[in-house]
Amino acid sequence: MSANRPAAVVVLAAGEGTRMKSARPKVLHDLCGRSLVGHVVAASRELDPQELVVVVGHGREQVTEHLSAVDPKARTAVQAEQRGTGHAVRTALRALADDGVEPSGTVVVTCGDTPLLTGGTLGRLAALHETEGNAVTVLSAEVPDATGYGRIVRAGDGSVTAIVEHKDATGEQRAIREINSGVFAFDGRLLADALGRLDTDNSQGEEYLTDVLGILRADGHRVGACAAADHREIVGINNRIQLAEARRLLNERLLERAMLAGVTVVDPATTWLDVTVTYERDAVVHPGTQLLGGTHLGEGCEVGPNCRLSDTRVGAGAVVSNAVTDSAEIGPGASVGPYAYLRPGTRLGAKSKAGTYVEMKNAEVGEGTKVPHLSYVGDATIGEYSNIGAASVFVNYDGVNKHHTTIGSHCRTGSDNMFVAPVTVGDGAYTAAGSVITKDVPPGSLAVARGQQRNIPGWVARKRPGSAAARAAQAASERDGGAPAAEG
Repeated sequence: MSANRPAAVVVLAAGEGTRMKSARPKVLHDLCGRSLVGHVVAASRELDPQELVVVVGHGREQVTEHLSAVDPKARTAVQAEQRGTGHAVRTALRALADDGVEPSGTVVVTCGDTPLLTGGTLGRLAALHETEGNAVTVLSAEVPDATGYGRIVRAGDGSVTAIVEHKDATGEQRAIREINSGVFAFDGRLLADALGRLDTDNSQGEEYLTDVLGILRADGHRVGACAAADHREIVGINNRIQLAEARRLLNERLLERAMLAGVTVVDPATTWLDVTVTYERDAVVHPGTQLLGGTHLGEGCEVGPNCRLSDTRVGAGAVVSNAVTDSAEIGPGASVGPYAYLRPGTRLGAKSKAGTYVEMKNAEVGEGTKVPHLSYVGDATIGEYSNIGAASVFVNYDGVNKHHTTIGSHCRTGSDNMFVAPVTVGDGAYTAAGSVITKDVPPGSLAVARGQQRNIPGWVARKRPGSAAARAAQAASERDGGAPAAEG
């Protein structure tokens, strides 16, 4: 256990967030692959708290279900009525007490709508709180423009004497640029006592957590402040404009981390990463690319331009261009695109190819095999070093069930083939262009499944007299000595 391990972290996530204009609770809105509250919970976990409690209220069923997926060990406390931040923290402590837990060490309180806040900053807050022996320590930040924010007023020794709201501040106080973030570290025992003395004598009729600071200071305890290194970390999200701005800021942070790790990002302004994306050195990301979910870029691969990869593993040295992939695996040295679509369950072997206007789903493609263009491969297994001709379709669906197609290794299938599943083409077999393959093809065989060609002489002259085609045919006939086309 670390020396600064908090007894508890309380995340306030009960508000409705009406300014989001959404049926979804505010804290569940997505930001670079995590919900707002998911970011805060992840940062809080970096402190390794003994307990982590999320206070839920509006949309509590949705938020609780989400939390059970992203952090099953997090506790929830229900604030049935939103009666202020002080009441919310008291609700969290009561929920812990009901389970026999009464935090006696440091209790960190943070907000579920501050996704840019890092675990490092929370850790510095907790460490300073304990080092200074404060009853409460405020996370603060110096901002370029403090208009509308509560100002941190300090004494000569650096302790906090007051948090003054903008509307109540004097001219001298309004010149202060250090503001309150709404994030605090408390002495757990003193916090519990002070919460019991909060009143609702204010315009909102609510219990304010900030009033705890005045109570503890009046009791003779020290109140301190820890300034965040980057004021943008404390930004809260209240509407879609702020959500977009936070996404941009977090994306810049993620891209910087990737570039410092050896990834070339050609155009950061048009490249977007989720927090869960991983990568190896010398990967290259071209403009207009989105890397989402659990996507991983192997060493020296190239992705983009204009790609959207979700939960996709890209092997070392692979090239992916103008493609959309979802839950796919692209082997080392493989080539995808341009204009390819790899759907869930697609696995491309080393040095294989899914080329232009190729769609694949639930398909395993062996090493060196190529599907160059204009084809659909669904529910299929293709062996090594085979070639699938242009305009081929794996006919996997009979209207009720999906069926599987197997193509062996070193096969050559003709253009405009239909493989009507379930069907197997053996190793080394060929299929003729224009064939509809409905029966298994033995290894080394040539399958021809198409009708006999028949030419009908003079059809255009009889059926399309006077047309451009008829005139062209007549001219050709005269040029060739008037010999009619043979019927075959």
